[in-house]
Amino acid sequence: MASITDLKPALLWKHFDEIRQIPRCSKNEKYAGEYVLKYAEQTGFPSKQDSAGNVLIQVPASPGHEKAPIIVLQGHLDMVCEKNSDKQFDFEKDAIEVIIDGDWVTANGTTLGADNGIGVAASLAVAEDSSVQHGPLELLFTTDEETGLNGATSISHDFLKGRVLINLDSEEEGTFFIGCAGGGDTEIKLPVQRKSASGKKAFSVGLKGLRGGHSGIDIHTGRGNAIQLLARVLLNLKTDIDLVSLEGGSKHNAIPREAFAVLLCDKEAELKDQLHASLKEIQFEYKSVEKEMTLDIQSVKDTHGDPLKAEDQARLLNLLAGLPHGVMAMSQEIKGLVETSNNLAIVKNDTREPMIYTSSRSSILSALEATRQKIGAVASLAGARVIHLAGYPAWTPNLDSAILKTMKAIYKNVTGKEAKVEAIHAGLECGIIGEKFEGMDMISFGPDLQNPHSPDERVHIHSVERFYKLLQETLKALSG
Repeated sequence: MASITDLKPALLWKHFDEIRQIPRCSKNEKYAGEYVLKYAEQTGFPSKQDSAGNVLIQVPASPGHEKAPIIVLQGHLDMVCEKNSDKQFDFEKDAIEVIIDGDWVTANGTTLGADNGIGVAASLAVAEDSSVQHGPLELLFTTDEETGLNGATSISHDFLKGRVLINLDSEEEGTFFIGCAGGGDTEIKLPVQRKSASGKKAFSVGLKGLRGGHSGIDIHTGRGNAIQLLARVLLNLKTDIDLVSLEGGSKHNAIPREAFAVLLCDKEAELKDQLHASLKEIQFEYKSVEKEMTLDIQSVKDTHGDPLKAEDQARLLNLLAGLPHGVMAMSQEIKGLVETSNNLAIVKNDTREPMIYTSSRSSILSALEATRQKIGAVASLAGARVIHLAGYPAWTPNLDSAILKTMKAIYKNVTGKEAKVEAIHAGLECGIIGEKFEGMDMISFGPDLQNPHSPDERVHIHSVERFYKLLQETLKALSG
């Protein structure tokens, strides 16, 4: 099998190959930061790192282009660390196992980290590539993007000098993004009481095989939410059960692919028949988007806790079934753009207070707050405590952007086609950076990357090559 270091552009894939071997889950980007700082040291480029771990490398202009405006190339160091439940893998120490599958690069049972490893690699490759003509560059590498854009939020107002920023964290070739949604997370704590175990037989029920995906980019695709579907399956049961726990999801910005419940029941045959019947109904309902959905039922000896009292069991399941998930509203101004959505992201078991996390997005602040208000209202009716965590701003589109006009012209010249110009229903750091640095002209683009935030993540090889070519031509045009 070919190695990714054999792919073109060679410098980009060289850096990506090194990056994919570095542990860099969100909040654990230390070694990724050390990698880019070591690169700066080896090349002699000035660099600095702030208290949040964000790194800035200053790259001198190509000879004769020192007076060109400073261009900021920006990407994030962290990645979403998701794996299939049957995959033995330690994100704290194991290198991502890369697979070349035809025209795509993917990983073996885990997320690939092309989001945003390709963007980071492209910045480093440009700085190293003597064939690229460019003015002064600032390479900005942020931390903890995936859990709430926290690195960008921490940047000081004097960290950057440039006022033209190219974000390399988009996932659709031929599309320039000039706006993004704002968002905010909500934490729900449901106080519960438990009763003594009844001596009934214990079972583990796992809903698996769903596609998951990015809670912004993929929210409109109608993919199933494993947490909500498992709660629905349990609510459909006619046989009495005692629920010990229900858990699912692991990231606020990933649609849950798997969910697991532990329950007690003294009618095994009835339980299994009803569970499988309910699964068949849901499989039919989602037959066009969830072709691998399965329900795994196993007898277990240790439940790791006592069951919920009946009224608290009902409150938990009804709350999970009733919380909003999916598209809440489409934009009335931009055709095909999701305006507002919510992701029922995570449920964690706790003996006293099961924890539920949701992630809301909207390009309109009032609609975002209304969605979080609705979440709070539903949760309050269930007797839960609600904490709305601090959000992040939207990036308002600017169709008169100078960098947009430049890149549209270059794209037309290089490809003979018109680029699409869109806003994205996901959080980009441009919203925060634009708010911090007045007058910042920004654009975001990238290669074709599918299914980010899931083990099905993959990046198209030839689109990476075209993406890098477009970046080269853009920097040349901006160098004066």
